[in-house]
Amino acid sequence: MGIKEQIKSVLREAEIYRTQGLFNEAMVKFKHASELIEKNVKPENGRQLIDGISKKIELLKQTIAKYNDPEKPPEMPVEIQNLIKAKFSFSTDKESAALDGAIALTKFGQFERAIKEFKELLKMDSFRLVAAKNIIRCYFASSSPEEAVSQYKEWLTSDLFASGQLEKIRIFLENLLKEKGIESRLPAVTEEKAVIKEEVAPQKGPETAKPEIKPVVKIPETEQEEEEFLDVSSVGIVLETEGKKQPEIVLDVSFQSGNVVSLIVPPREKTLIEYLKAGVRLSNVQFYSPIAILNGSGVVSAFSRIGSGPKMGNYSLDLKMFTD
Repeated sequence: MGIKEQIKSVLREAEIYRTQGLFNEAMVKFKHASELIEKNVKPENGRQLIDGISKKIELLKQTIAKYNDPEKPPEMPVEIQNLIKAKFSFSTDKESAALDGAIALTKFGQFERAIKEFKELLKMDSFRLVAAKNIIRCYFASSSPEEAVSQYKEWLTSDLFASGQLEKIRIFLENLLKEKGIESRLPAVTEEKAVIKEEVAPQKGPETAKPEIKPVVKIPETEQEEEEFLDVSSVGIVLETEGKKQPEIVLDVSFQSGNVVSLIVPPREKTLIEYLKAGVRLSNVQFYSPIAILNGSGVVSAFSRIGSGPKMGNYSLDLKMFTD
């Protein structure tokens, strides 16, 4: 295939994705076409094509921004929130059921109540890290990344977390900020604790001075550190129908608990929706994190249509992840 045919083919794919509502996939194809033109076509011949593609990319960005900037979810009555918690708390033990209920509230856009529930879970050693990360996700989901940063700084001044846990939270938050295009240098755990300790250290005269003590003391990890799975920001699913592999469907992760992620499936993904049901195994899955891309598989642990709230009409997918 010559370069001209290759460019035409990529542009056709981009248009197909765009007309099917697969805007992110269309964006990738348009950018690829633009790169091919820049590298292989003389500037005087390719400039008009590139300008046209640039306009289409800009329109796609506006469309994507519109989809990703929903109005603030309406606050449901407390009775309805309690019903959601009870209905989606499948675990048998009280603590795990509380985590299920908090995550369920996030799926219905009840982030303020969910944050309160997650903060209660911070009191439990085995759920502390997962609860903290989901509190941060709630702030991002409600378009309040600055609140997430403030929360992290507040945790730095408390003795709730071990240093190792705080460092994991810092890295997690920094990666989410980068994904949103927000430049922010978060204070490192040792830096902040040093400042705090120096500020509160009593000032003593020379006659009572003791040997110098370093202001930073490494706090060891908790003895029963919760089992962790790599933090995943999005999941790519490739279905095979009639012996043919379909284009990858990339879904953003709403919330994560260990190796289970919650994903929102838009109604336009009809083929995927028809395929999914509880217990189905997806054999061709990619897990995207800020530091790696892992190949693996997944088992659908729950799949249902969202009937109310800001995500009404979409589908909620809980996927248990397995890496190769």
